[in-house]
Amino acid sequence: MEVETAMPYFFGDIGFWSERTEVHKAAYHGQASQLQSLIQSGASVNIVAVDSITPLHEAAIRGQTQCVRLLLDAGAQVDARNVDGSTPLCEACSIGSFECVQLLLEYGAKVNPALTSRTTSPLHEACMGGNAECVKLMISKGASLEAYDLYNGTPLHVACANQHLECVKVLLNAGAKVNAARLHETALHHAAKANNMEMIELLVEFGANVYAKDKHEKKPGDYTRPETPSAFCLQLYESTPLSLQQLSRIILRTKLGTKAPQAVPKLNLPNRIIRYLCHQ
Repeated sequence: MEVETAMPYFFGDIGFWSERTEVHKAAYHGQASQLQSLIQSGASVNIVAVDSITPLHEAAIRGQTQCVRLLLDAGAQVDARNVDGSTPLCEACSIGSFECVQLLLEYGAKVNPALTSRTTSPLHEACMGGNAECVKLMISKGASLEAYDLYNGTPLHVACANQHLECVKVLLNAGAKVNAARLHETALHHAAKANNMEMIELLVEFGANVYAKDKHEKKPGDYTRPETPSAFCLQLYESTPLSLQQLSRIILRTKLGTKAPQAVPKLNLPNRIIRYLCHQ
């Protein structure tokens, strides 16, 4: 079989510049037999296209688990970055390919790669795509709940902005800071803009500040549409003090932080209270 070659212009320690090769194409389309033949014929698994995309990026963005494994077994660099700084793990998280995410992690992919001005973390990507199972997996492997992206804020901001309620629940239960701000904008601002009452109630239950003001001096309630359930909900929260039960829950969870999911079930409390504290 004829193998594509590239002009020998060396690019760092990852490979050579080239147009999109047959290896890239086979990985993207999930053509495992073709990919295996190319590898056995000596094709480089780390060759990069002009946008710095490797075959592993191509396989990961399409959830081609078999091709991902073939590439990794052949020596593909698991944390290679494309022109935007995204790793294959970012790509797999973005489409919610649980198997690919799991496989990349098994091969040592960094859960918290260094962020740049153009890069989001794998956890951000999972939240952006609404992939709650991938969010759970990333958190279980040590993903930073407060990883900060200049354009999007924290993973919680991303999940709320994209109205992915299940991801919001996972993040909050894991100990994400509910009042973390980007340009003074909190997750509750995002939920209010979306007029998502269920998300608003959830955030407030976890201690979201209904009086927080963003860079425009606006509270979350200022972004709801008038006369909507979300508007009435935030007006009620603003005018009614939280109950002692709610305050106790918020204080306990704030004190425990990311340890709450493990610590609360060990407390000598009735199951209904534990479920309430953990918002199960």
